[in-house]
Amino acid sequence: MPVNPELVGRDFPPTTPYLVGREKVREFARAVFADDPQHTDLITARALGYADVVAPPTFAIVVTDATLQQLLGEPDSGIVLKNVLHAEQKFRYSRPIVAGDELTAKLSVTGIRAMGAAAMVTSESEITDAAGGHVVTTTSVLLVGEGDA
Repeated sequence: MPVNPELVGRDFPPTTPYLVGREKVREFARAVFADDPQHTDLITARALGYADVVAPPTFAIVVTDATLQQLLGEPDSGIVLKNVLHAEQKFRYSRPIVAGDELTAKLSVTGIRAMGAAAMVTSESEITDAAGGHVVTTTSVLLVGEGDA
């Protein structure tokens, strides 16, 4: 089944709030080789004016993943996971993510472009803090093929 073109404009419900933990930030920083001390050392982060350690910029994908799971689980999407390649990821920040943030994400499908038997599905996840303030918008592009991958 090809990707459902009626996904464009579809909004998904907000995700369950995600509490950013200090150790999660440290683990993620180590995993992506983000060796700036603000990612792992509380004293350094506070000296820079942050309340806690600062997550590396790509940490937002941890929160975005819950929204992408909503899209991939949509019964009428026409998207079969084994045929998906994560083609592109962008981040547009209002402020850094820091340990202690409670973040919620909301996904919207913003575009589908046919490419032969495949399709490029673009979505945006707006991530906000507990007060409703914008933190980051992530843009994900999935390349969805048909048939056996």
